[in-house]
Amino acid sequence: MALNELKELKTQLQEQLDKGFIRPSSSPWGCPALFVEKKDQGGKKLCVDYRPLNAVTVKNKYPLPHIDILFDQLAGARVFSKIDLRSEYYQIKIRDEDIPKTAFSTRYGLCEYLVMSFGLTNAPAFFMYMMNSVFMNELDKFVVVFIDDILIYSKNEEEHAEHLRIVLARLREHKLYAKFSKCAFWLREVIFLGHILSEKEVAVDPNKVEDVLNWKQPETVTEIRSFLGLAGYYRHFIKDFSKTAKPMTSLTKKNAKYVWSPNCEEAFQTFKKLLTSAPVLAQLDVTKPFDVYCDASSNGLGCVLMQEGRVIAYASCQLRKHEVNYPTQDLELAAVVHALKIWRHYLLGNTCHIYTDHKSLKYILT
Repeated sequence: MALNELKELKTQLQEQLDKGFIRPSSSPWGCPALFVEKKDQGGKKLCVDYRPLNAVTVKNKYPLPHIDILFDQLAGARVFSKIDLRSEYYQIKIRDEDIPKTAFSTRYGLCEYLVMSFGLTNAPAFFMYMMNSVFMNELDKFVVVFIDDILIYSKNEEEHAEHLRIVLARLREHKLYAKFSKCAFWLREVIFLGHILSEKEVAVDPNKVEDVLNWKQPETVTEIRSFLGLAGYYRHFIKDFSKTAKPMTSLTKKNAKYVWSPNCEEAFQTFKKLLTSAPVLAQLDVTKPFDVYCDASSNGLGCVLMQEGRVIAYASCQLRKHEVNYPTQDLELAAVVHALKIWRHYLLGNTCHIYTDHKSLKYILT
């Protein structure tokens, strides 16, 4: 580390010692410590490279919720509040027998964590399990939770006051502490998990799109996957996402030669353009019928989910090897099947109209 980093290291180690987060260690384990830049606040954050420990850790498969499923619960909500927990992982103690495994080495000796550290492979899954346990009675009624982010939603202000009291009482009961500067209350429009949410609309948070706009041209397969992963977070805003991504995804296939072609550059720039002009999507209403528009071509399958003429979501996928040889009617049917599978949880039990530009499919059930 540079001299200025050593000074910062000593400061942060002392802070964590004073708070009781770490202690000196004589553990046989020891992962390297390093600094990462804080995106929002500036400065440096002390982290530990736990890859050696994570490689031999039995993985916790507790699922993280899908973002779209979380937002589906907000239909009809008009008032929002969000709560962000303070140093969320540090609020969880580690079992005594596992403390030595968290040891990390620094210029000033070996230390180990007494609380759950960032970088441990099972930390997100365990924290999600804990938060779901805390709010099990409130989940999908007026609370959605994603790790340390809590969103409270209500149909009116009277309901919201009661919902807030319940949530804050739960946090107090379980001794979980929020960071007030990152909390917001009584909102008609809220920024949550990279989206702007309101009573009737869902939009992309422009601040998050900047990460995509500032992305430099990928030079390796890993960088392509990282870019597509970031852009793919907003794929439900992008019509024909898979078709647009095809030149780039072809470079990620096994034994593919890495050549950044003009088609790849065009796809790369198209994604940036599409995200900066991404449409505002409608919040779904399960009491109203759905319209599903499907299309297929040699480049892939595309679908649009709509209600009352407003787009709720886009979906697309590339063709698999055997599908490339499908006749036109089979490709069009494959697009319908893809839409029904991906939006099954919306369409099952509700009225839906399917639109396709291949008339013969009209008689498929006769």
